[in-house]
Amino acid sequence: MEQKKLPNATLILVFGILSIVGCCFYGIGIILGVVAIVLAGKAIKINAENPDEYTGIQNVKVGKILSIIGIILSALYLLLIIWFVSTFGWEAMQDQQLMQERLQEMMGQ
Repeated sequence: MEQKKLPNATLILVFGILSIVGCCFYGIGIILGVVAIVLAGKAIKINAENPDEYTGIQNVKVGKILSIIGIILSALYLLLIIWFVSTFGWEAMQDQQLMQERLQEMMGQ
């Protein structure tokens, strides 16, 4: 019997990679990572029913791991942005001179 490729195996891998690349784009990495994890869950379930019928499970597993890493990095980046905005304010994030002044105030100079 000829083996078929798991559905969305390559897409899961690509979304996993893009979730890491997109971690610095304000939540894009989280969206791509969650989509990849959901698709990976479905693909793993299909493979578990008939493991001899499908190939590409390695792509699914690697994509799922990359998606988890991408979600963690994206969440950490979003937390960092929230901390910056709450500490320095939105105005300082957009004005370099004001940011330097607030950093000097924070340093106690």
